[in-house]
Amino acid sequence: MIETNLFTSSHNLPATWDALVSHDIFLQTPYLKAFEKSAPNNITLYYFAFYKQEELIGVAIIQRVKLYLNDMFRNQEDSCFQERFKNRISKILKGNILVVGNLTHTGQHGVYFNQNIVSNDQFISGLIDAVNVLKRDIKTVYNKRIRAVLLKDYFLTDAIHRSTNSLYKLGFHQLVVQPNMIMNIPETWSTFDFYIGDFHKKYRDRYKSARKKCKDIVTKELDEVEIFKQSKSLYNLYKNVSNHAKINTFLLPENHFYTLKKQLGDNFKVFGYYLNDELVGFYTLILNYKQVETYFLGYNSHYQFKHQLYLNMLYDMAKFGINNKYKSVVYARTAMEIKSSVGAKPQAMVLYLKHTNLFMNTALKYIFKLMNPSKTWTERNPFKLN
Repeated sequence: MIETNLFTSSHNLPATWDALVSHDIFLQTPYLKAFEKSAPNNITLYYFAFYKQEELIGVAIIQRVKLYLNDMFRNQEDSCFQERFKNRISKILKGNILVVGNLTHTGQHGVYFNQNIVSNDQFISGLIDAVNVLKRDIKTVYNKRIRAVLLKDYFLTDAIHRSTNSLYKLGFHQLVVQPNMIMNIPETWSTFDFYIGDFHKKYRDRYKSARKKCKDIVTKELDEVEIFKQSKSLYNLYKNVSNHAKINTFLLPENHFYTLKKQLGDNFKVFGYYLNDELVGFYTLILNYKQVETYFLGYNSHYQFKHQLYLNMLYDMAKFGINNKYKSVVYARTAMEIKSSVGAKPQAMVLYLKHTNLFMNTALKYIFKLMNPSKTWTERNPFKLN
């Protein structure tokens, strides 16, 4: 039998927690402490430890997310029709939801368990029980009802799918989301030049053109002191990109990047793009053992097209991963076509979602399709061997 223990602070987690999740920095206490200090205002973290005979055998990170219209829809350029549509959607989705995982980052960074000790069905059953405990606690303490439960971002090969029938019986819908764009790095790319050398001529020419347009840009890594000094500029550049997204479920606070740097040290990288000593763009990376995880970025739209800032960032992310001998660069979702043009491949992902209102749950998968329409895009194959 699995026993569970709920924690509301990463400072109180059991001593063996980090050892169990040594493969994923997003599940470890340095990242969790940083996130607690710099989480979006509408996100609260909860932690479950799962035990079998007093041995820690699994963990779960659950985010309570308060969704409001202004958080979800921040694009001020929408038409009246779009505004009416958004208002109707918000009435269905607004309120408190529970996310098993990390809403702010692509990928399954919410659960882990020792499959040698407990079966997938046993763990999922324990996880759903834990979610129900948390729902009752939130109702008791805050008098807030949970509107929906989301199990976030699973590859098609992940173990959770062995319990799909059980999740269906509990009312969960399996929904397809945009793929995670990942570039695996072969051993033959011992340097960045070998990566460029494997491009078709068309993509080598595109790379050269992008670099030429960026020749006046100075790129440098920002240390902790510089990140603190540039916090306002980094935040404004981040918001410039974030505010143009069709749907947002959170807004990072201004101290987010500085707090992550302070807690994660060399495992969190911030690279600034400067034009005439003005910060006009930046990107961030989280070093997750054998993977480079691309994180948030921002840029000044006035310089984006002229200097191809975004495309050059994608090349620089690849360069960092290759030159530092990582196994892959996780480019995350969105902008799939341009990411595929630098070598990333789509990895299909799904989530499991349940609304606590039976009628709403029946309609939920159709609402989700309206909010997350399938996007037609052309996958690029930049390499000669493809």
